[in-house]
Amino acid sequence: QVQLAESGGGLVQAGGSLRLSCAASGRTFSNYRMAWFRQAPGKEREFVAAQKWITTTTIYVDSVKGRFTISRDNARNTGYLQMNDLKPEEKAVYYCAATIRISSLSRWRVGDGYDYWGQGTQVTVSS
Repeated sequence: QVQLAESGGGLVQAGGSLRLSCAASGRTFSNYRMAWFRQAPGKEREFVAAQKWITTTTIYVDSVKGRFTISRDNARNTGYLQMNDLKPEEKAVYYCAATIRISSLSRWRVGDGYDYWGQGTQVTVSS
């Protein structure tokens, strides 16, 4: 069984930074694709970023390009989402997700393209 556990959320002022972590256990994730999604209150879940761990191919939603960076530490089986210049509208629960399935890039942005999910970590950005 694969488990994902996010951490690093919290309260930050607009313009501030946070680094989220996603610790994976149960498997070695060197061949997995990992992603971050977020869900704000009353809104649908939104794709944020994804990375294929072994090739480092990376994609982002347009709204976070240049501010967010997805990365991973294979030795620690942990993924990260560095978030800079956060905006109040980015307040949400952030989830990490993973899959070993091979998919086209268009499927990387879709929630049902992932098999494993963490419990989420709350990010609150004050104005």
